[in-house]
Amino acid sequence: MSTLTHAVDFEKYHGTGNDFIIVDATDSVPDRSAFATTHCDRSTGVGSKTDAPTGADGVLFLDLEDRFSPPRIIMTLVQPDGSVAPICGNGARCAAVWAMDRTDAEAVMIDTQAGTRQATRAEAGITVEMGEPTFDPDRLPLAGDRAEPLVEETVEGLTVTAVNTGVPHAVAFVDTIDAVDDIDAVDVESVAPAVRHADVFPAGANVTFAEQVDADRDGVPRFRQRSYERGIEGETQACATGSVAIVAAATRLGLIESADTVDLSVPGGELQVERADRGGLLLTGAVDHEFDGNAAAVVDN
Repeated sequence: MSTLTHAVDFEKYHGTGNDFIIVDATDSVPDRSAFATTHCDRSTGVGSKTDAPTGADGVLFLDLEDRFSPPRIIMTLVQPDGSVAPICGNGARCAAVWAMDRTDAEAVMIDTQAGTRQATRAEAGITVEMGEPTFDPDRLPLAGDRAEPLVEETVEGLTVTAVNTGVPHAVAFVDTIDAVDDIDAVDVESVAPAVRHADVFPAGANVTFAEQVDADRDGVPRFRQRSYERGIEGETQACATGSVAIVAAATRLGLIESADTVDLSVPGGELQVERADRGGLLLTGAVDHEFDGNAAAVVDN
């Protein structure tokens, strides 16, 4: 058996700094994990030989079925470590723009491992359904036969609340962290890994830090956010499931009421979470196209 490579066309998008390589799933990429680990690398990945941003937070393999109305996308997100994530809100928003540009549609349905989500165009970018968060220990999951949610408990020295927003999150509010005045003072890369790998989270967990700040808009709660994501194993510029997790945890802890809208400031920009009329939460934010290119995929012959 010989090993061959062939060039795979891709497009690069980001949603508030959370960036993705998008590949049409009809193109042959037999080893998607290897493709992601190679081309998402922040030093040597796509863009490394140009002035474009290098690497990515994951590869979105998208299968567009435009015979449906609205069009439907089967979305598979492979992360830089080669694992597959059930859902990504910022990735879903990028996928929606990719599909909308091909179909002239104003709405698309996105099939993920966490369920089907609708995405629509909005004044502030793209709005995507994020589902209903859950604190259920079995659905996070939490270790053992635990019956009670993990709410404001100490995990590896950090006070966290655990919530599943399509993926598990451990949410820590900055005012509970000793010797930390604001979210910029959190040493995310040092503090988060122990929580991410804690025994209580058998599937691992994203670790999201939140700081409640004064509202920019009259009466709209506002948080600053930083997130450490499993599969990327580092801090990202934005994490949509983390934004939803903050809203869910803050509501549970009584920091905010069950607000119709919450503003979130992430390193990569601004996001908004709101309650959907038909239940669950919606996430809205901007999406930008970065560049196009091609990258090598290995094919055994």
